[in-house]
Amino acid sequence: MNPISKKEFVKLIQQNQGLINGLCNIYYHSEEDRKDCRQDIILQLWRAYPSFRNESKISTWMYKVALNTILSKSKQEKRRVPTAPFSCTDFNTPAAPAFADDEVQQLQQAINLLQDVDKAIVILYLEGYSHREIAATLFLTETNISTRFSRIKLQLQRVFKTKQYESR
Repeated sequence: MNPISKKEFVKLIQQNQGLINGLCNIYYHSEEDRKDCRQDIILQLWRAYPSFRNESKISTWMYKVALNTILSKSKQEKRRVPTAPFSCTDFNTPAAPAFADDEVQQLQQAINLLQDVDKAIVILYLEGYSHREIAATLFLTETNISTRFSRIKLQLQRVFKTKQYESR
């Protein structure tokens, strides 16, 4: 693939900032951690872009890189802030989304309770990816995704039932 200019890359990030911010918001609770995560993802996207082969949509590829960056980062014990060729102001980073609906906020809180890979499965599913696409993204089998997804649904149902019981 041809090299990409900084201006083109910034535009690409701006067009897909929702998926990056969404992942950061699910996996990290503090604003500082979300900013660090976002910076790590953008740096990794910049480094990995030359390997993009147009075999999938750019947003799918970016999602995969972002998710794998988060999963790798969560496995590390020590945090480090990389030096990136971009500043956060290049991307007009919006604040964490305001939830208009209590149920959406409850769902996000329930998803936050899941293991990292299970969170990734739910996020990809909510983004409209098929089990096959989720399996390819996470390097798992389609059967494994189906099994995990069934267990995740039961777990989320239990969380919601408990929340309903507590709110009475």
